[in-house]
Amino acid sequence: MSTAAPAQSKRLPLILILLAALGGGWWWHQHNQSAREAAARNKGAAPMAVGVADVRTMDAPLQLNALGTVTSTNTVTVRSRVDGQLDKIHFTEGQQVKQGQLLAELDARPYQAALTQAEGQLLRDQALLENARLDLARYKQLASQNSIAKQQVDTQQALTRQYEGTVKVDQGSVAAARINVDYTRVVAPISGRVGLRQVDPGNIVHASDANGLVTITQTQPINAVFAVPETSLASVLQAARDNKALKVEAWDRDNRHKLADGKLLALDNQLNTSTGTINIKASFANEQQQLFPNQFVNINLQLGVRKDAVVVPTVAVQLGKVGNYVYTVGGDSTVSIAKVKTGPVSGSDTIIEDGLKPGQRVVIDGVDKLRNGAQVKVIDRAAQAREAASAAAGEAKGQKKHAAGTWGKKHASAAN
Repeated sequence: MSTAAPAQSKRLPLILILLAALGGGWWWHQHNQSAREAAARNKGAAPMAVGVADVRTMDAPLQLNALGTVTSTNTVTVRSRVDGQLDKIHFTEGQQVKQGQLLAELDARPYQAALTQAEGQLLRDQALLENARLDLARYKQLASQNSIAKQQVDTQQALTRQYEGTVKVDQGSVAAARINVDYTRVVAPISGRVGLRQVDPGNIVHASDANGLVTITQTQPINAVFAVPETSLASVLQAARDNKALKVEAWDRDNRHKLADGKLLALDNQLNTSTGTINIKASFANEQQQLFPNQFVNINLQLGVRKDAVVVPTVAVQLGKVGNYVYTVGGDSTVSIAKVKTGPVSGSDTIIEDGLKPGQRVVIDGVDKLRNGAQVKVIDRAAQAREAASAAAGEAKGQKKHAAGTWGKKHASAAN
C-alpha cells in the first residue's frame, strides 16, 4: 500500500500535462482553421466599393463649436415714477426707440398745481426774508449810534437766518414739484426695441406697478452666452492671451446660414461643477438685426490657426475598442486599421497628432462593413455625382425637345 500511493501521485501530473498539451493543440488548430477560412472569404469575396481621401497638410483654422443663447445687452422695464392717469402713448409695439425718446404722457395737472403752490410759497417767504434783511440793516445802523439794544439786533439777525432756511426749504419743494411734472413725461432710458404694451391709455398707473408700461431690450450691440467644456478651457485661455478680440460667428439653428460676426467679450469667473463647463459671452454689433434676444444659435469660436497640421476628413475617424482609428488603403487595394491620436476639429477636418503621414489614403465612405485586410475598390463619388447630374440634365433636355416636337406637329396638322 505504501509503494502504490507514490506511484499514483507521480502519474497524476503527467496526465494533467498531457491533457493541457492536447487542449493547446486543439485550440491552435481551430485558430488556424478560422484564420484560413477568413482569408479564403476575403480572397473569394468581391472588393467593397469605398470612397477615399488623401491625408494632407494645411494651415488649419482652429474653432470651438457650441450652442448659445442670444441675450440683450441691457433690458429695462419702463415704469412711471409718479402715480396718475395714462393719457397718451407715443410708441408702436416692436418699434426701435432712441434713448430719451418720449414714450408716454400722464395727466400732469395735479403735479402742475402742486408746483404752482410751491412757487407761491417760495415767493412769499422770499419777500419775508427781504423785509427781515432790510430791518436788520436798519437795526445795525441804530446800534452803531447806541440808539437800540444789541439784543434787538441779534434777534433780528436770527429771524433773518430763519427766513433764509425757510426759503431754502421752499426752493427744494419747488424743485421736487418740477421733477414730478417732468416725470409725467415717460422717456426711454436706453435705446432698443420696445415690446408689447402692458397698459392702455385711460388707466391709472403707479410707480410700484410690477409690469410697468413696456419693456425695452437693447439689440445693438447684442450678446450671446455659450458654454464650453472644461477640457477646452486651456486652449481658449491661450488663444485669448494671444488675441484679445477672438472672432466669434453666430449661425442659425440648422448651422447652415451665418447670422453675424462678433468678438469674445468675457469668460465667467468659475466653472459650473454640475456640468463641467464654463460660460463665455460674445458681443455682436447686429447691424442687420439678425440676432434676437433668447434666440438659440450655433457658435463658432475661432482660436487661431495651426500651421502645417496633418488633417483628414472628420468622417474618416472611427471610435472603437482601440480608441480612435482610421482605415488606410494600401497599394494592394486592401485596408488596414491605423490607430490615430486626434487633435482639434478644423471645419470638416480633424487634426491628426500622431498615426498618419501626408500622402496616405483613408476611407471616408463605406466604412460600415469594412474589416482589417479587406479588399476594396476605390470609387470617385464626386465623379459619379457629376455623371448623374449630367445624365439627368440630358434626359430633361431630351424630354423638352420631344415635347416641343410634339407641339409643333400637333399645330401643323391643325393648320392643314
